[in-house]
Amino acid sequence: MSFDRKIKIAPSILSADFANFGQEIRAIEAQGADWVHVDVMDGHFVPNLTFGPQAVKAFRPHVKTVMDVHLMIAPVDPYIDAYADAGADVLTAHIEAGPHIHRTLQAIRGAGMKAGVALNPGTPAEAVAHLLDLTDLVCVMTVNPGFGGQKFIDMTAKIRSLRSMIGDRPVHIEIDGGVDPATAPLVTEAGADVLVAGSAVFKGGSVNDPTVYGENIRKIRTATEGTWT
Repeated sequence: MSFDRKIKIAPSILSADFANFGQEIRAIEAQGADWVHVDVMDGHFVPNLTFGPQAVKAFRPHVKTVMDVHLMIAPVDPYIDAYADAGADVLTAHIEAGPHIHRTLQAIRGAGMKAGVALNPGTPAEAVAHLLDLTDLVCVMTVNPGFGGQKFIDMTAKIRSLRSMIGDRPVHIEIDGGVDPATAPLVTEAGADVLVAGSAVFKGGSVNDPTVYGENIRKIRTATEGTWT
């Protein structure tokens, strides 16, 4: 998994057809997805319950790009090895999920994955200032985590602060929540390069009509043209 700052679209399979995950993953990749985003929720850190390590392991054979696993769980550390064994390429933990985020990031990298740190909307950019050399990705939540389809919260000032702090480090800025053709250029202009999109990608399409996924992905990507990257 090499590093570059080209805009990447990472559809969230939380918005996919749960009865057809394998076909859905293959469809979005065939239609231009750069990464596949998997939202893991525990019903404790966030008010929803989704995928565990066995589900992620089942997704892995279908993912040919990058499997980007976002842990909205607490605690994180006891499950790092399980998600590594399941095949995650990127594993992101919330800074709010535990008291020892340095240890968590070190453990994620030690297990052979890229390490991400996520920030809830109320957490300032400065919270990761001393983590950037341990981090491969900073995920800026632009909704309160826990559910898909929420309204975008403007975090462009936070993104600009992160972009300045990161400098020339090989660290991605990922945006998760409310990304669509209207909001995508706002966040990429501010410095983001990975865009998680759920309903904006899957809306209107299906495994029987996957070209809609491609159209939706292209609309988001086209909207970002001419921004900083």
